[in-house]
Amino acid sequence: MCGIVGIYDAGGEVSYKIYYALYALQHRGQESAGITTFDGDKLHTFKDQGLVSDVFNSEILKDLIGNSGIGHVRYPTTGEKIIENIQPFPFTFRGINIGIVHNGNLTNSSKLREEFEERGQIFSTTTDTEVIGNVLADELRETKSIEDAVLSCMKKVQGSYSVVLSFNEKIYAFRDPLGIRPLCIGKIGEGYITCSESVAIDALNGEFIRDVKPGELICISKSGIEHTQIAESTGYGHCVFEYIYFARADSIIDGKLVYDVRRKIGQALHLEAPVEAELVSPVPDSGIAHAIGYSESSGIPYREGLMKNRYMGRTFIMSTQQDRENAVRIKLNPVRGHVDGKAIVLVDDSIVRGTTSFRIIELIKDTGAREVHMRVG
Repeated sequence: MCGIVGIYDAGGEVSYKIYYALYALQHRGQESAGITTFDGDKLHTFKDQGLVSDVFNSEILKDLIGNSGIGHVRYPTTGEKIIENIQPFPFTFRGINIGIVHNGNLTNSSKLREEFEERGQIFSTTTDTEVIGNVLADELRETKSIEDAVLSCMKKVQGSYSVVLSFNEKIYAFRDPLGIRPLCIGKIGEGYITCSESVAIDALNGEFIRDVKPGELICISKSGIEHTQIAESTGYGHCVFEYIYFARADSIIDGKLVYDVRRKIGQALHLEAPVEAELVSPVPDSGIAHAIGYSESSGIPYREGLMKNRYMGRTFIMSTQQDRENAVRIKLNPVRGHVDGKAIVLVDDSIVRGTTSFRIIELIKDTGAREVHMRVG
């Protein structure tokens, strides 16, 4: 998952803007958060484990000076849950101040890491993001063209990646040629933003421009925004799980409102798996739009049979099976007046491990539901 953001704003400091953008992307990663800014001379970085609101405060943000910067919220899929793996990764190469954040997974990171280590390269983290940084720096040894370095990177690395770079005062961002991971651009005040989802642009009262094209490199600076098509693929490989679960429902990804995609999935789900019941109930929150679509197509009334504790995080992200099981009861509480004695269509967006689904069905049955028909977007 992970959420990434890069901002250049000719109007002033960017730390608070990055903070609010990361807040809007918090659903993409709850393990750690970090911000790196550039003040025209050097980089300033702060990062730690925890939610955005726990990691940063006003004093910290005031010290992150500069009118360009990048940010990251992490859900670890590659690399351990250790402080060294928290992004952004700032470094200096040949007098250039560079910071890097990445959302995705490389399938050949181990092979690339071995090649670098055989040449004497030392790694300080266990993430594939550092591998991308090394590939780019290696290419920049041969050429001072960031475009050539990114092209070479796209040829060497395999897998999914959206990357944002702080490159002195400029912000660069690029997306893998298949477009697996999302990335978009927007206008904010006197500057521009690139980020994982359009909701981060909305949080800053900005104007969504468009998605970054697969294989495209963008540059944001005081001159505005420039676009270069670095690589092209014969097809795309957009991640369907962004539409089903990962992304916020109010985001626009690759030209489609996520909410509408989920609603249409629910409509198709009813046509595929109809059932006689008295109400359609979602598993909140990401099952809501799916359930509304199912209700629209079936004509069965929509009503919430479960209420969510909004202060709980995403249970499938939690580290242990016991944590996930304990969290279900705290996170979701049945509405007895809605479910008692009823035949219910319970609609969820997906099943990851099955832990949550099993416990929720038990909760609904224990609350008096006559029948529970599980439907999965």
